[in-house]
Amino acid sequence: MEPASHIWSDGEFVSWDDATVHFLSHALQYGTGVFEGIRAYDTPEGTAVFRLHDHMVRMEASARAYAIPMTYTADELDQACLELLRVTKLESAYIRPQVFYGLGAIGINPAGTDVHTMMGAFSFGSYLGEEGVAKGITTMVSSWRRISHTSLIPTAKGSGGYLNSVLAKQEAVRAGYDEAIMLNDGGSVSEGSGMNLFTVSNGVVNTPSVSSGILEGITRNSVINLLRNERVEVREIELARGALYTADEVFFTGTAAEVTPIREIDGRTVGSGEPGPITRKAQDLFAAAVAGKLDDYKHWLTFV
Repeated sequence: MEPASHIWSDGEFVSWDDATVHFLSHALQYGTGVFEGIRAYDTPEGTAVFRLHDHMVRMEASARAYAIPMTYTADELDQACLELLRVTKLESAYIRPQVFYGLGAIGINPAGTDVHTMMGAFSFGSYLGEEGVAKGITTMVSSWRRISHTSLIPTAKGSGGYLNSVLAKQEAVRAGYDEAIMLNDGGSVSEGSGMNLFTVSNGVVNTPSVSSGILEGITRNSVINLLRNERVEVREIELARGALYTADEVFFTGTAAEVTPIREIDGRTVGSGEPGPITRKAQDLFAAAVAGKLDDYKHWLTFV
């Protein structure tokens, strides 16, 4: 992460170093916030944010799910994001908006606590590395299970829930792997530590359904649409752990990860050990979409 010049904070621009919160903020103590990860790309027609409004609408939904009152609408946050990119003069960026409880209550109940909205944008390369995107990454099935529908809200992007992801990621890295794959409480495949997962078997693409405890990723949705438009069959199903070991191809999707191939799971080589043809197709289609090269998907781009 490279520092930028400014952060958008409750309607004002403050310098990067001054974008601070109080130690006793409720969100810092208890994780009571929701957030998004968004990317802006440098295209031949100028800087464009990929599926900006969809991200802000999802953040509204996450806030509603966790009963955090929003102080700005999705439309207002769209404009704040574009202005932030203008102020920071970033041609491409990773963008992180967050809505969270600040100073007020110290108890578990945040009632009466002020809600804050902040947004940062900064230069950020491939989350899992350029080599990982090109050649694929190594993964392990984590001993930590994905947060369940009975304990938190996996379909909402809540800050505190990502402690679950931190545990899985740290375990994988300590064991010598690049990333973790998480199962749900029933033992079915859910997602990575912060990205969605796809398998390919006999030319058919499978991805865990929402009932598997996934976050409905916007990149996931984009890849599903792009592949189906190319007449590739994509199914949203319950995926058994064993299907990971027998798949011809496996890949992750996410705003940070974009489309990243997986070449190894639990010491087992995936397919030939190199990114397969459908994974490459997904990568190529996604790269073309974010660069504004696909006319059918230009509506996914909001130009700065």
